[in-house]
Amino acid sequence: MTNISNHVAFFDTTLRDGEQSPGCSMTTQEKLTMAHALEDLGVDIIEAGFAMASEGDFAAISTITQAVRKPKICSLARAKNEDIEIAARALQFAQRPRIHVFLASSDLHLEYKLKMSRQQALDQAAESVRLARTFVDDVEFSPEDATRSDREFLIDIVRTAIEAGATTINMPDTVGYTTPEEYGQMFREVRERIPAVDAEGIILSSHCHDDLGLAAANSLAAIQAGARQVECTINGIGERAGNAALEEIAAALHVRSERYGVTTNIKLDQLYPASQVLGQIITFRPSPNKAIVGANAFAHESGIHQHGMLANPLCYEIMTPSLVGVSRTNLVLGKHSGRAALRHRLEQLGYTLSREELQQTYYRFVALADRKKNIYDQDLIGILPDPIRDRRSEPAVAELD
Repeated sequence: MTNISNHVAFFDTTLRDGEQSPGCSMTTQEKLTMAHALEDLGVDIIEAGFAMASEGDFAAISTITQAVRKPKICSLARAKNEDIEIAARALQFAQRPRIHVFLASSDLHLEYKLKMSRQQALDQAAESVRLARTFVDDVEFSPEDATRSDREFLIDIVRTAIEAGATTINMPDTVGYTTPEEYGQMFREVRERIPAVDAEGIILSSHCHDDLGLAAANSLAAIQAGARQVECTINGIGERAGNAALEEIAAALHVRSERYGVTTNIKLDQLYPASQVLGQIITFRPSPNKAIVGANAFAHESGIHQHGMLANPLCYEIMTPSLVGVSRTNLVLGKHSGRAALRHRLEQLGYTLSREELQQTYYRFVALADRKKNIYDQDLIGILPDPIRDRRSEPAVAELD
């Protein structure tokens, strides 16, 4: 295989695939707000909606194309003339428009959903891509359910789409079925068997769902195998268990840069702000233990972990909170905390204790923590003996909180 670019483009589908999940519906204004956050984040392509789906989606796409200029703006379209024509109208004001055409390629979908033969699918894919190319130069084609498709037919439909003018080929794991080894091998095989992919600079793209909890891992495997576009959503929202989470992939590519050796346009310090914008728009925020942007992603309660963090944050954090836009690490005081964290917090509050005083205070703290789930600063001050409280100094300023 020939050498390919080391740059990976981020295709964000929060406003299309993400919005399809329950509780994630957005108004046009909310989509525009989110689109601006994605632009600030450095996303390369925004899939702003599915123009044929509703008047609201059409309006949102059109509005975004006129207000958001840096990323490419994309509309999804089924492999149908009407879908493609409506997508083109919605994108008419876009500075860099893309039409994303999809057609199922698995026998399961062809037989039961589309009621068409493989040959009919090939013909329809070619016709649809050619039509889309009459409106825009940038056409993406997705063989839906690629990971459960017969490999020979998948190769045929990808080759057909490229010959018809597709510039990006996305091979989605539509139902979250594949594993990293399988998914990576699929990309390698497509590159090996269709020389035009590398020779003509066709971009291969991954689009993974998280039904088995493997969406981010599968996306990274695709990148290692030559995918140079990754489709994902903020906070991993999306159909069923969600899509691959943009923040997880972006952080992994940075933290493990020696392994992946690729570049992106993502501004990592905008990951948490973008997550917060989305959480304010939809009906839920990410789980506390969500990687990168969850409330506990940079929180430590274990005494062993807290002691290590105070000695050197690298002991238990593989990235700094500020890297992804989080203000600081949070040392949570609870029944698992140790003396080091208690001393640290009391010093932040202006109380310096001797070793004996700390020991006595720690016993009181543990007894309180066994009865109370959340320990607040006023609780800590309350368990201090009066003589210690009376000698309070100016609170210390520290990086860890």
